[in-house]
Amino acid sequence: MSSQTAAPLADLDPFEIFDAEAARLEHFFSSLDAEGWKRPSRCAGWSVRDVLGHLAGEELYNHACLDGDLEGFFAMVEREGIGGGFDGFNEWCVRQRRDVPVDEVLQEWSEKNAETRRRMRDLGRNATLQTSTGPYPVGWQTFHYDSEYATHADDVGAPVSDEEAEARTLWRLNVGLFVLGEQGSKAQIETSAEQVRVSVGGKEARLSPAEFVEATVGRLPDDHPLAPRIRTALRCLA
Repeated sequence: MSSQTAAPLADLDPFEIFDAEAARLEHFFSSLDAEGWKRPSRCAGWSVRDVLGHLAGEELYNHACLDGDLEGFFAMVEREGIGGGFDGFNEWCVRQRRDVPVDEVLQEWSEKNAETRRRMRDLGRNATLQTSTGPYPVGWQTFHYDSEYATHADDVGAPVSDEEAEARTLWRLNVGLFVLGEQGSKAQIETSAEQVRVSVGGKEARLSPAEFVEATVGRLPDDHPLAPRIRTALRCLA
């Protein structure tokens, strides 16, 4: 990871973004009626309610990281017979909450996530957090959470105002660039205000900033003309 790759994030407050995206989701979830909870999300096989169940369940992992108790977390995963890595864990979290009254699931997520956000902010962006991949800076981990929450907000159709859309796309683009650099991506990327130029193994594409963000989180439509090689190279946050 180069300082140049991380530089676009230096002027961003990851905790402020986390609060904003959590508030967007909570406001949206709190507005739903019974039919709204049943509506399909962009996550294959998951309803809007299932996305909430996933967010509530993953707080088990988030709190284990904050508590320095990943050993206990993985012991629980084994005890419950959860296979398939984190994908399997996510599905288990959703299943566990499908028969729980949705108001209780919303309260669970709201309270647990508020604690996560408070504790991350209290630690500060330069502190170190224990994660499944090893020690990791709190600020960078929070940017990962920011991206996930923004992605799931879009997955369920939570509104984004015209006034905030451009800045929101820009920070998400910069997080994507950061993670691609962190992962040692072979994609060559040049950005401007209007487009993102990407080249991978002789293939080249020009994307809008919003399309680039969608590519990094694996949400481009199946019929989007982006070459599979580039699509695969850009997916880094989902």
